[in-house]
Amino acid sequence: MSATVEEREPRVSTGLALLLLAVLISVLAYALAFLGLRGTLPKELRVYAVLYMAGSIAAWLVIRWTARRADPVLFPLAAVLGGLGLAMIYRIMVGRGEPSFADEQALWLLVGVGVFILTLVLIRDDRQLDGFTYTIGLAGLGLLLLPLAPGIGFEENGARLWVRFGSLAFQPAEFGRILIVIFLASYLSGKRELLAEGIGRFGLPRVKDLGPLLLAWGASLAVLFFERDMGASFLLFGVFVVMLWIASGRVGYLVLGVVLFAVGATLGYLVFSHVQARVDIWLHALEPATVLDQGYGQLAQSWFALATGGLVGTGLGQGSPTLIPLTASDFIFSAFAEELGMLGGAALLLLYVALIGRGLRIGLERMDGFGKLLAVGITTALALQVFVIVGGVTRLIPLTGVPLPLVSYGGTSRVATFVMLALLVRVSAGPWQRKAT
Repeated sequence: MSATVEEREPRVSTGLALLLLAVLISVLAYALAFLGLRGTLPKELRVYAVLYMAGSIAAWLVIRWTARRADPVLFPLAAVLGGLGLAMIYRIMVGRGEPSFADEQALWLLVGVGVFILTLVLIRDDRQLDGFTYTIGLAGLGLLLLPLAPGIGFEENGARLWVRFGSLAFQPAEFGRILIVIFLASYLSGKRELLAEGIGRFGLPRVKDLGPLLLAWGASLAVLFFERDMGASFLLFGVFVVMLWIASGRVGYLVLGVVLFAVGATLGYLVFSHVQARVDIWLHALEPATVLDQGYGQLAQSWFALATGGLVGTGLGQGSPTLIPLTASDFIFSAFAEELGMLGGAALLLLYVALIGRGLRIGLERMDGFGKLLAVGITTALALQVFVIVGGVTRLIPLTGVPLPLVSYGGTSRVATFVMLALLVRVSAGPWQRKAT
């Protein structure tokens, strides 16, 4: 008798056991960071453990209630990443005498879990989003360009990414990218047959099919030119090219996407002095002039931290990550590598590999085009974000101000990532592709 994936029911014990392990690791990391830094356990350890456990269990129960067939590994992975990131943020901010900033990030983590729960409750079937293609696309584009609006948008660290309403400041592009991914999943799933037609041996796209690719290229250049955000520009265009490649099955789109990206990057370098400065710092990070005059020696300090950590690290709370400017945001991976060593840094990356692998598996298992592309788009966005920031701090590529998902300092990014994970959990709940036994 043949079996179908529709009949598969994930084991409840698997997800719960992994979640409890994730909470244990998170609380232990928090305790060890304080112990290494102050020589004593934090007074609020019990409160922290209870709140983290309560929030995690609440989210797990909602998953069991609203998405019983969902992948049981996704949320535990998110829980351990969020917990490790929060422990390191506390370690860094307490070391700098600014514990209130760490308390703020703990609050944003709870808000992110709450938004995760709300997203699952409101969206009971991911396919209901497929009916609002252009509305969602326009809303996403509006959020991407909202920082350009006079009066509410403002510039920080050379990029115009922020908007302020009263005392609340956030980056709308974090949520705009989610809506763009949903729009692309809906639009491309409806055009798959047309996009699959190619010319020649390499399946190059026809001229009349280049419109979407050129439109996405123009949008990414607009983000780069007007908002001066290299990271967001790369993520936007990269996600679109990958989704277009998956939808069409044509390598030609991937090749053209790489060419267009190279052209856009060259234009950005020629036009903007801050792009030239970042490339120059990347190429000459360890030269004395760069260390003293540009970037406050960020990349040099990052390399020193990576070298200091060695194989097993200095121990949580025992290193000197506060010597790196913007450690809790742009360079938090360097802090992990210094205090947990190469093994700890590799373990952190493997958690992301597991998360990305589960996301791609979900995309392969979905039988409908929209769900498949939505899962692949969300996973690609997370993967590119990890690659950009880790590649930047290790000097593989020029550094951009992209946060490490769920780990870096940043309330907007944390909440937006939980929304993406909630959508991925929803997609993983079905409908499923039939498999032969």
